[in-house]
Amino acid sequence: MARNKYDIDEIIEESYDIRQLGRILRYVRPYRTQLALALFLMLSSSALTMLFPIFISEIMDTYIPAKNVKAIVIITLISLVIVLYACVCIRLKIRITSRVGQSVVHQLRSDIFCHLQELPFSYYDERPHGKIQVRVVNYVNSLSDLLSNGIINTITDLCNLIFILLFMFALHVRLTLICLCGLPVLMGVIIFVKRRQRRAWQIQSNKQSNLTAYIAESINGIRVTQSFVREKENTSIFNRLSDSYRGAWMHAVKYNFIMWPCIDSISTVTTAFIYVIGIGWISGEIYGVTIGILIAFTSYISRFWEPINTLASFYNSLLTAIAYLERIFETIDEPVNVKDVPDAAVMPPIHGEVVFKDVCFSYEDDVQILNRVSFTAHPGDTFAIVGPTGAGKSTIVNLISRFYNVDSGKILIDGTDISKVTLKSLRKQMGIMMQDSFIFSGTIMDNIRYGNLEATDEDVITAAKTVCAHDFIMEMENGYQTQVNERGSRLSAGQRQLISFARALLENPAILILDEATSSIDTETEILLQKGLDRLLQGRTSFIIAHRLSTIKNASCIMYVDRGNILEKGTHDELLALKGEYYKLFMSQYDFLTEKG
Repeated sequence: MARNKYDIDEIIEESYDIRQLGRILRYVRPYRTQLALALFLMLSSSALTMLFPIFISEIMDTYIPAKNVKAIVIITLISLVIVLYACVCIRLKIRITSRVGQSVVHQLRSDIFCHLQELPFSYYDERPHGKIQVRVVNYVNSLSDLLSNGIINTITDLCNLIFILLFMFALHVRLTLICLCGLPVLMGVIIFVKRRQRRAWQIQSNKQSNLTAYIAESINGIRVTQSFVREKENTSIFNRLSDSYRGAWMHAVKYNFIMWPCIDSISTVTTAFIYVIGIGWISGEIYGVTIGILIAFTSYISRFWEPINTLASFYNSLLTAIAYLERIFETIDEPVNVKDVPDAAVMPPIHGEVVFKDVCFSYEDDVQILNRVSFTAHPGDTFAIVGPTGAGKSTIVNLISRFYNVDSGKILIDGTDISKVTLKSLRKQMGIMMQDSFIFSGTIMDNIRYGNLEATDEDVITAAKTVCAHDFIMEMENGYQTQVNERGSRLSAGQRQLISFARALLENPAILILDEATSSIDTETEILLQKGLDRLLQGRTSFIIAHRLSTIKNASCIMYVDRGNILEKGTHDELLALKGEYYKLFMSQYDFLTEKG
């Protein structure tokens, strides 16, 4: 549960699996034709531009001494054509690789999001939502340039390096061997940087994740922050996390900046050495070195180190990307514990019998929430579940919808084990209203229709009238087409619950689950709502969690749950006659209301 805090770093893997790179290449594979075209364009243009130093050498050593102006003009025109061809190739390459890169990023982000849709509640219970969001947005975005340009540029630069070496060896073998003396030094730098750079970027990704998680938490809790005047303390926490992120970024980017100065220094030293050696050989007229050859060769030297510099940048980007890929694929590989079994059947039309058989459940291994819970609800029964906070009431209704898997025991609906049927066919026949009345950004009409897109406007209005939401909706500026903000900030808590209630009822469910459905509704509205519910609950199996006991007097059965067990079970009158836990709870509410009155 350590992940459940914004200031706890996620675990850093000591070594990475090279197969992660293979996985990202599988996303690129569908676009191999486009990439092959881009590669051909870049290689052909690069091969042609490699001729420029040869042209210069010929002009310097042959055509200028011979005063052959015609040959110089022809070579100049050929060079111009090559330059124009190279410009066209670069333009097409940018267009192709940008399209491919963004398509891969889109598919990768889509895979993460689709997988997140399937993960059980337990996954979200254990992690700050900001740490999940940063993987879907920031980490994937960080791969965009690598996927758009990195792959093609790397292959092109590798081929360019081979082309340049071939031309250099063809031009002069000894000078080429002298130029290659700088490579062992570069390899030493790469070996030094590799492990340190990857770990530094892992730490940076952790600090970024922590900062994003705290920002998301702060935005969601801004009303509480301002109510308790916590702005100064929260700013202090933010600054601490931001400083930590800044320090991690500065440390990581330091390794990125080691490479190009080293390459530049090696390039400068080898070029200077080539000039010294070359001029000496020209003066001594040995090894066949001419002024044209020396000028052409130094031109190739600069070209030789350019792709190495680009490859070093790609290597930096790759090490950075690996730190992000680890988190991205960790999310995609997160097991979906609550899922359809291989031979899952479609749930037949539900009549409404619900049976719990010795059900045990725990969110954590050492904390049991339900202990061998058993009961039977017959079709049309209204089961009310009461008890103290944390007793396991919401857990029972969550298990009916199979938002979690039971540790042991069985839950049967109409004699069918719900673990053997598809989740979609099970949940589509249930109407569920959670404690958190979440409202999505959009119109009120869209929010009510959220779970049943086939419902007509008349169906939506009927559901709203049933739960007494119609009147307050019509009083808003655009009625059912009124735009509401995310989480329904324009609506009162009671209004949000009524809209969520209408959403649940619109599916015409066989089983209705109401978790604190009337907790934020005033007494007058509750009386109206109860009339509509009495008609709605007719013929449906319903499970109602309520702290306000006046709303469940007419329930077929009331279960008092505490410490993971059903301590009492019966009708309202039967439980009052027992004078047990339910009686104490009821009388405490009655005395409170009497004193208040």
